[in-house]
Amino acid sequence: MSLIKTKRTTAGVAAIGARAKDAAAQAVPMGKRAGTTAVQGAVGAKDWAAPRVQDAKEWAAPRVQDAKEWAAPRVQDAVRGAREWAAPRLEGAADAVTTSVAPKVSSALRSTASQVRPAPAKTGVRRLLDWRWLLGMGAVVAAAGATAAVAMRRRYANATADAKDATEPDDAEQAGDPAADASSVNGRVTTPGS
Repeated sequence: MSLIKTKRTTAGVAAIGARAKDAAAQAVPMGKRAGTTAVQGAVGAKDWAAPRVQDAKEWAAPRVQDAKEWAAPRVQDAVRGAREWAAPRLEGAADAVTTSVAPKVSSALRSTASQVRPAPAKTGVRRLLDWRWLLGMGAVVAAAGATAAVAMRRRYANATADAKDATEPDDAEQAGDPAADASSVNGRVTTPGS
């Protein structure tokens, strides 16, 4: 049966409280003694461990120095061996890059340079042979030819009209001339009396 379900009486509660008080009274001095013992043990351990640590240091120091002296030349030899092994391989890699990669890089750079370089400026004959310039000159020559043709046609028309006017008699002259009358009918020129 649990304590929760029991009826609590004042006397029962007082008895439990008294037992707890006695237990606490006994626990406090025991805890103090345990702390004191622990501190004394730690001080004692320190006193016990300090000379042993010093002895270990003194024992290890010459051995560490000997290990350094023994390892130093071996490390230097290992480094020298690694460098001797790596140097020819690096030179071989450099040769391989020079013969295989460098020409490709060089050609790529030259190709890019040719694409970037502007077209050379046209001077002299090259400028005259440019298709735009030739097209423009052709258009100018065609316009000049058309203008000349129109002017010649007008001049021919004017000259023909002037010649026609010079060869045709005036209306007053045609009225008195019987030959002019005859020629005007059928377009033939007849002489009087024929």
